[in-house]
Amino acid sequence: MILSLRNRLLISVLALPLVAGAAFAQGAIRIGLAEDPDVLDPTLARTYVGRIVFASICDKLFDIDAKLNIVPQLALSHETAADGKAVTIKLRPGVTFHDGEALDAEAAKYSLERHMTMSGSFRRSELSQVDKVEVVDPLTIRLLLKTPFSPLIAQLTDRAGMMVSPKAAKEAGDKFGQRPVCAGPYKFVERVQQDRIVVEKFANYWNKANVHIDKVTYVPITDSTVRLANLKSGQLDLIERALATDIKDIRASAGLKLATAFELGYQGLTLNIGKDEAKGGLSSDARVRQAFEASLDREALNQVVFNGEFKPGNQWVSPLNSYYQESLPVGKRDIAKAKKLITESGVKTPIAVDLMVPNNPETRQVAEVMQAMAAEAGFDVKLRVTEFATSLKEAEAGKYQAYLLAWSGRTDPDGNIISFAQTGAPNNYSAYSNPDVDAALTDARTKNDPKERKAAYLKASTQLLKDLPVIYLYHRLVIIAHRDRLTGYEQMPDGLVRLTGLKLK
Repeated sequence: MILSLRNRLLISVLALPLVAGAAFAQGAIRIGLAEDPDVLDPTLARTYVGRIVFASICDKLFDIDAKLNIVPQLALSHETAADGKAVTIKLRPGVTFHDGEALDAEAAKYSLERHMTMSGSFRRSELSQVDKVEVVDPLTIRLLLKTPFSPLIAQLTDRAGMMVSPKAAKEAGDKFGQRPVCAGPYKFVERVQQDRIVVEKFANYWNKANVHIDKVTYVPITDSTVRLANLKSGQLDLIERALATDIKDIRASAGLKLATAFELGYQGLTLNIGKDEAKGGLSSDARVRQAFEASLDREALNQVVFNGEFKPGNQWVSPLNSYYQESLPVGKRDIAKAKKLITESGVKTPIAVDLMVPNNPETRQVAEVMQAMAAEAGFDVKLRVTEFATSLKEAEAGKYQAYLLAWSGRTDPDGNIISFAQTGAPNNYSAYSNPDVDAALTDARTKNDPKERKAAYLKASTQLLKDLPVIYLYHRLVIIAHRDRLTGYEQMPDGLVRLTGLKLK
């Protein structure tokens, strides 16, 4: 394995002795990230790793607790009208943005409308049922909806609910993400691409009594072995996405602690159906996509790469989720079925597949195992290892045939599917379109009864498992490792690293 110069330098640092109290400033911590985030603008951002950074700088109207209950954050409460078409939200008084501007109803209205209308917004689909935002009084807004929209408050627990300073956003325009100004516990200080993001405690934070660490530096280190080595040596205080194969080592290491939770999202193989310029076999016939899925053994993949710590799955929610469709279980590997489907499709073998893989060791190993499995059915899979942010741009442009892509997940199942499967949705990299799926997903959004919503999702799931714009593979265990000098850390199922309440010994 050839490491980058930067990672080799990080390894060499491990040999240097640390002088107690001199390595880093008192009250400062360093967090190792698996990737460098994309733009730090909650309206335009897409990456999971970006959400980890946003958790420190951009509070939301609502948040979740460990049991996925929705709890107040910048909002105090909400009330939904009897017809489901209006939601009134009371804001927390006395909140200011990092630039000193007040977070009032006008500011909240501005932030939501920015998410809804800004060019390139990835929040537009999340708030697509909001017709209008009204200011009721200085600390109250009302969202008028086109139709009842059951996932709305859950959407506001994530980037769609993040509030930005209107003054700063207007002044910066599309460059706001270079120096974001929000209302979180930490304010942005600097960013050096591929090197670090630095934030410092915001003195006027509304919940400042629960913020105990003065400074946080996020360090992107793509190599998981290097991340863990730096954690062990004390060069890092916390790392996200430690490997499942390292769990035993972490538990046995003096001075380290482990925090885990099963994720809300999934790891899947997105297949280019509508924008494949090469007109390959996967995009030409659903039977070829079904054959590719039949060639895969999800449980073997889990055992080989993850020591059995993850959970195989075939839907956009895990088998642990109440919205999982038990009537559509994970299929077993069937090479004979795969070959039969290929024969019926008329596509000649070997079937070339350009598989784009984000550049980290674990993901590459998954791709290599799938490559070997699919070869037995007649697929010639070529791996194209790509830097993560670049891979998103390639996917958006349709410059791929298959893409190994994770989704960190949302508390409401709508957040795991609508943006990926609905016709024209911003994260629909597959360019998939099916009116029956569109109708079923839209129907599920208008229902409040979980049984009615699950019935609507069954229609969508049944069709999606035939069309296969995404082959869902497994659901990860969120694995966070940290030094034992950090106390009070709690891992939520959304995989974010929350710093409020965290203390240094």
